[in-house]
This record gives sequence, structure tokens and C-alpha cells, in this order.
Amino acid sequence: MRFIIRVVVNAFAIWVVTLIPALQVTVIAFPPGDTLQLVLTLLAVAVIFALVNTFIGTVIKVLAFPIYILTLGLIGLLINGFLLWLTAWITSFWDWGLRVEDFWWGLLAAIVISLINWIFGIILRPQKKDD
Repeated sequence: MRFIIRVVVNAFAIWVVTLIPALQVTVIAFPPGDTLQLVLTLLAVAVIFALVNTFIGTVIKVLAFPIYILTLGLIGLLINGFLLWLTAWITSFWDWGLRVEDFWWGLLAAIVISLINWIFGIILRPQKKDD
């Protein structure tokens, strides 16, 4: 259930990032490109992004742990930008998917996505029941 919520929140965050034209991040929908196809494309990109974060991101974060300590976690921004760029690269093999014009735009988009995920994480966090 947590994975599904994570995918939906990531899809929403990617959609919000594509609405900001300055970031130069776009999503090319499945043909013919109607609203349903755009939603399905966003969900598919979010699944790929979640899988990239889960597998590759975890390995990179474990290997870069000393750098996390030295930079007080700021390297995480670069790693998240790289993972978003990697997701765009993976989906570039098809006629649909995420397109990021430049790594640095991907870095800014990853920051926005992280902020949106953080906000939704606070909202959707399970509350403790007082007994």
C-alpha cells in the first residue's frame, strides 16, 4: 500500500514539475495523448522513478554515506537529480516518458519533487492513537 501511495505522490509531483516551464521538464504521453494517457504515463514514469530510487538510489546512498556526512546531506540533492535524470534516460527508449533537457534542470526538478514528497509525507503520515 505504501508503494502505491508513493507512486501516486511521485506522479503528482512530476506533473507539478512539468507545469513549471522554466524547469524544462516534460512528459510525453502515450499516443494519442489524451488526459487518460497522460495520467497513465505519469503513473508509469512514477513507477520507474520509484524503482530507480529503491534499487539504484539505495546502492548509491549507501556507497556515498561518507560524502553525506562530509556535506551534511547536500550530496543527496545531486543524487536525487541524477536519479531523476536516469529515469528520463530509461524512458527515452520509448516514444513516451519523462524528458529532462539538462542535468541541472533535472536537479532543480528533483528539489521540487522532494519538497512535494516531504509535504505529502507530513500530511499522509499515520497518526498515533491515544489510548
